[in-house]
This record gives sequence, structure tokens and C-alpha cells, in this order.
Amino acid sequence: AANNHVQQYTSLTMKATNIFPLTFVAAKLLLVPSTSTATAFVSSKQMFATTKHMKSMDSAPLAVSLSSDISIESDTSAAISAAQKQKELEQFPRTKLAHLPTPLEYCPRLSEALNGVNIYIKRDDCTGLATGGNKARKLEWLMAEAVEQGAEYVMTQGATQSNHCRQTAAAAAKLGLKCHILLEERVKGDADYNENGNVMLDDLFGASREKRGPNLDMAAELEAVAEEYRKKGHNVYVIPGGGSNPTGALGYVNCAYELVQQIEELGIPVDHICHATGSTGTQAGLVTGLKACGSTIPLLGYGVRFAKDIQEAKVFTLAKATAEKIGMPDCVDAEDVVVDSNYVGPGYGTPAESTIEAIRMFAELEGLLLDPVYSAKGAAGLIDYCRKGHFKPGENVVYLHTGGAVALHGYLHYFQK
Repeated sequence: AANNHVQQYTSLTMKATNIFPLTFVAAKLLLVPSTSTATAFVSSKQMFATTKHMKSMDSAPLAVSLSSDISIESDTSAAISAAQKQKELEQFPRTKLAHLPTPLEYCPRLSEALNGVNIYIKRDDCTGLATGGNKARKLEWLMAEAVEQGAEYVMTQGATQSNHCRQTAAAAAKLGLKCHILLEERVKGDADYNENGNVMLDDLFGASREKRGPNLDMAAELEAVAEEYRKKGHNVYVIPGGGSNPTGALGYVNCAYELVQQIEELGIPVDHICHATGSTGTQAGLVTGLKACGSTIPLLGYGVRFAKDIQEAKVFTLAKATAEKIGMPDCVDAEDVVVDSNYVGPGYGTPAESTIEAIRMFAELEGLLLDPVYSAKGAAGLIDYCRKGHFKPGENVVYLHTGGAVALHGYLHYFQK
């Protein structure tokens, strides 16, 4: 409550349940008009002080007294900046492909299992395009650029079970473009891996495809094929692996702005944001967007392929280029890019025991599906950080779910009981 509205809300009684922390419920109930453009909230620290006792209280009634001596927080500068900067992104061509904004969802059972760390999932598995996933955000900007350039074909590349290739094929089908993809055999797989999951959907969306062996320069391979098509008179737009260039990263600059505003609307003081990081575009866009709008929430990427130093350098390079693109060239420093690659396991695309545990835990506790290549390895890092106390009980952690559950169908033998 704020200003003269305090008296209207001097006594509020609500039921505290195991479904939501009090803060989540109260943040929705206590939104009131204010005399400024900023939304006023009861102090987040005061609100969150009550959540430590939620489980022991079970469903007992909880009285919350709101009086004029309670300090009111209006620390909305990052959220206001994010809203303004979202409008600035309108200078770049964009086509609507994703269902946005995606939900920010509290996970009570997962939080309880992970030592009382409050886990919120940013549901980018719900972006809609071809079963959802993070690449839909990138493709909104990439495909718009392709259409603007009059492309007949879009071409891209990825591993056999590439979520990016699947969503690119779907976006091309939706926009009436032809799609040709190169699939790299990074992992030796069985028939399910090579024909099911994302590969099956590539075919359903009408994409043509070629196979390549492991350890090739896939960017060079892709450009060589695109040049062959151009010599035949076709207008080809090339999308790098993962959609990870400054244009694609705009999708996650926008996601950062969206997330900062959601966090402010819920009134939750977030301590950490984390996610899986692979081709770098998601992390580069997020860190650029967070820094550009003045957010101080630390961002952590759990690597799924490369060593920490290599991945951090790759992300920082793209973040600098992305920051330049949005007109804020100095907003990201090297120390803003943090990667932990301890959860890669045996290698890219090969699940570790912690990967499978994460998939089962998210499914059994929250009904959420992860994929064995990206999101589950990031979730394995999240789980381990909670167990080891890197994320502490009572802290609020947002995990960005990048989607990819379609790939589970390429890994069936890992789940046979």
C-alpha cells in the first residue's frame, strides 16, 4: 500500500499455504495506485522475512498489518529503464513468432527439495513456436531480417538433435520460406537419436538437410553450401548456429528487459539468475540487457560444451557486439560474464548422471520437462549450487528454462527402467 491508500489496507488477513510464498501472493494483492509512475510495494525485505516460516505454518491464517510506519519501496529504476529500452528495440525489424511474455513461475516443491532456496522458472519453454524454446526469441529478429532482405532460403546448422534447427525450420514454414539445414554428428547416436525427436520435426516442417561429420568448421561448411545455392540464383540468408549473432541476441536483450519488469511487478528481490549456455546468444543477450537497464542481479551461465574460460570469452565477444548494436557499447564488462562448466559431464550432448537426475526431479516435482543437452545440464548446476549452499536457503533464484524437451525422444535408452 502507498500514500493515502495505507489506511484502506491497514489490516489484511490471508491464508499462507504451501503453494506460494507469502511474498508471491502479497505482491499480487497489494498492488495499488500511486502518485508517481513507479509502482509502490511494501518493503521486499519485510515481506520475505515471513517466508522462512511458511512450511511450519502449514495453512494457519497469517495477519499482515500494514501501517504508515512501514517503509515503502519504489526502487523501480531498472524496471522503468527496461520498459523504455524495450521501445528502443523497435528500431530493428522484428516478426512475431513467440508467445511473449513467458511466465515467471514459482516452484514450491522444487524449492522445498532444494533446501528452501526459492526457485522461480522463467518459462521460455513456453514460447510456442514448434513446442517452444529459447530460439523463438532470436528468430523473431533473424527471420525479420531475412524477409527484409528478400531471402528465398534460410540456412543454418547445428548438432543432430538441434533445437535451433527445429525452430528455424518451423519459422521458415510459417513465413513461407525454404529452409536448408546442416546437421553435425557431434554425438554417436542410435536410430532414435538420428531419426526421432528434433530430426523428425525438421522433416515435418519441410526442411531439407545434409549431414556432416564431427569436428568440422561448421560455419565454413554452412557458408560453402549457401554460396553453392547463390550461384544457382537463390537468395540465401544464413543464420549462425544457435542463432547467436548480434541480431539474434536482441531476443535475449528483450528477454532481460521483460524479466526485470516481471520481477518488479511481483515485488521479489531476486538474488541470482541462471541458465544453460551453449552457442552464447542467450547469455550474451541477457547480460547486455541486464546491464543496459541498470539491473544489478548477477547472471550465471552453466556451460554445456566448452571450458569456462573459452565460453566466457565467446559470450563476452558477442555481448560487446550486441551492446554496440543497441547503442550502449560500454555497458558490459568482462567480469559481468560468468560461466561454470562443471556440469558438462562426458561431453556435449551426452548426459551425465546429474543430467538425468535433474530431468527426473523437475518432472516428478513440478511437471516440467527438460532436455538432456542444454536445460537439464543447467538445472544440474542449479541443483548442485543449492545443495552446496552457493545458493542459500531463503534466497530467490530465477532459472531460465530454454526448452528442448523434444530431444528427449532421441535419448530414450537413458530412461528405460
